[in-house]
Formats: sequence, structure tokens, C-alpha cells
Amino acid sequence: MALTPFTKQQLLPQEETLEVTPQKSELFIGIPKETSYQERRICLTPDGVNSLVSHGHRVMIEAGAGLSASYCDKEYSDAGAEITADTKKVMGCPILLKVEPLTMKEIEMVKPSTIVISAIQLKTRKKEYFEALAKKKVTALAFEYIKDEDGSYPAVKSLSEIAGTASILVAAELMINNEFGKGLLFGNITGVAPTEVVILGAGTVGEFAARSALGLGASVKVFDNSITKLRRLQQNLNNRIFTSTIQPKSILKALRRCDVAIGAMRGKDRCPVVVSETMVEHMKRGAVIVDVSIDMGGCFETSEVTTHEKPTFIKHNVIHYCVPNIPSRYSKSASLSISNIITPYLLQIAENGGIEPAIRMDKGLRNGVYMYHGILTNKVIGDWFGLPDSDVNLIVF
Repeated sequence: MALTPFTKQQLLPQEETLEVTPQKSELFIGIPKETSYQERRICLTPDGVNSLVSHGHRVMIEAGAGLSASYCDKEYSDAGAEITADTKKVMGCPILLKVEPLTMKEIEMVKPSTIVISAIQLKTRKKEYFEALAKKKVTALAFEYIKDEDGSYPAVKSLSEIAGTASILVAAELMINNEFGKGLLFGNITGVAPTEVVILGAGTVGEFAARSALGLGASVKVFDNSITKLRRLQQNLNNRIFTSTIQPKSILKALRRCDVAIGAMRGKDRCPVVVSETMVEHMKRGAVIVDVSIDMGGCFETSEVTTHEKPTFIKHNVIHYCVPNIPSRYSKSASLSISNIITPYLLQIAENGGIEPAIRMDKGLRNGVYMYHGILTNKVIGDWFGLPDSDVNLIVF
């Protein structure tokens, strides 16, 4: 009997195992009008809506939702969106997109098990907000927590880029202020000393503020306590600008000479106050302070929250601009930025067969989930408000 290399068992036909591809799902997205004070942005542009509709999804938008971002209802209608004046109808959609977090009144209109994608703005939330979402068994994702493949936060980075660039444009505007401004042109004119700018913080806001200031020909000094951030800033700008760690003596010296000071510091709970009132008193008459960090308390001791309607105040002969939501001033650019980030994620959720498979497959998207079917899944929020929380990885898998 001839020997065979296979056993009788191995020669028997075997079942073939095939990979089960996820079933694509159709999304029904609702975009209500922003009701929060001074919020002018919208989550999806007409192009974003068109992209979703062409993939077979439905988008319902409340009439007038995009007007403050310079998008009319007709543009959305032409892109394939359904327009309605009925807020309750929009709030009844299975997926809700909002820039600002839902208000308590809006949560009441939401149907159970809705998916909510919005900002969270933890510092302005109350315990009742999370309890109300839990009651409705909502699955909620926060823009600020969604991570990219490289570990960065795309939404935060994008809006920080706008805030950094805008801080310089705002300062340039305020320096020509006829009543109190210095009448200086923000730039480097032949034979005229360049405008001096001090930037506190070398993160994304600081980098884009420095980039804009250098582009206008200003002389820039950046202060930060992280040498790594300062080194990265110089590499990204491809310019050996003045950089220094935060030391009161060197900051005071720079502030005495500067025409513009930009606050771009960040902290875990509250951003550190690095400029005291005494330091502000030593600044030039008519100098400008733009405190981008005001949403986290501000890094100038003299900073007080202002609004887009009345953005400035004068203290110790220095013009202060302390509006917390600077990107909202440039609502169209900010809306484009948010739409570019959120549209691919929505298409990915549909491709994966819904929110559950999507967050199972995408670690970055899973990081954005702070509530899953009414269960709080974010430890920071849980600790902050004294609420019980569970690890999302243990629930989803």
C-alpha cells in the first residue's frame, strides 16, 4: 500500500470560511438651528450634504440653520437636503448634528436611542445635562475628543488654526482704532520699525498666530514652558524666531516693548495666569491684548469675558479683546472646517454598518464617545461631576 502525505481526515472536503462584510447602513441626519448665544456656525456645508445624499443618505435641516454661516436654504435644498421649519421634526431624526451641545429643552425633544454628534464644552456643562442624556439612552460623541490616526484631535486643531490666525487679524484691526488705537499698520514698512508681537503659548493657536504675524512682517517673540513645543514651532515655521521659557522678568521686558500680546496658553482645568495686572500696567498706551485662552479663564490677570457685539474694553490704557468663541466670527471658514472633518466620519459610520461597528473598528472615533446608550463612558466627565462611568472598550466589544 502506497503511503500518502495526507491522512484520510485531511482529504475530506472542508467548509470554506468567508469574511462577513458589514452591511452598509443608510443614515438619516438632522441639523437643527443653533440656538446658543453668538453661535453662527453649522456642521455641514451644502457640499458636505451633497456628498452624503449622493451616497444614499437623508439629511434634514431646519430652515435658516445655515444663514449666519452665509448658506441659504436653497443651497442646501439643491444639494439634496430636506428643509423644514418644524424643529421637533428635525430633533426626531436618529442622528443629530450640532456645533454647540444640546440645550435641556432640545434634549426633551430628542427621541430615545438617538445618536448626537456635537461639541461638549465641558466647562459650561452641568450634571443635569448628562443625566438627561442618560435618561433618553442617547449615544453621544464630542468633536473635541475624536482622535486622528496620528493621535491629534482634528476638530480642536482646525478651530485652533482659525483662532490663531484670527487673533492677529483682530489685533491689526484694533491698532487702527481711531478712539484709542495707536494708528499703527501691522507690518514691516521700509524705514519703519516693525510691529512687535508677544505670543504666550507655542501650541496650534500660538503657531498660527506667529505664522500670520510673520507673514505681515512683524517681529515675533514666543514664550512657552515646553522646549519641545518651542522647537517644533520653529521647525514648522522654518524660521528662527525669538523663543523663551516663561520667566516673569523676560516676559515683562517683552511686554514693555510690544504692540500686541496674544494669550494662547492651555491648562488641564484652567489655563495658568502668566501675566499679572502689574505687568499689564507697564505695557505701552494703546497696546492690544487678544486673550484667546479666555474660554479657559484667560492667561492675563486683567482679562474679562467680552462678546462679539462688544468685544473690547480698556484697562490700564491697554485694549483688551477677550471673546471666547473667536472662530464663530469667521463662521463660514469654521463651518467648512467642521464639515470637512465630520463628513468623512459620517460616511465611514455608514460604510461600517452603523455607529456600533464603526466605533468598534475605529479607535479614534471610539475616543469621541462620552455616552453609549445612556451609559457614561468618559472618566474625566465622571470624575468632574461625580457620576458613575464605564470603560467604552468593555461595553462595545
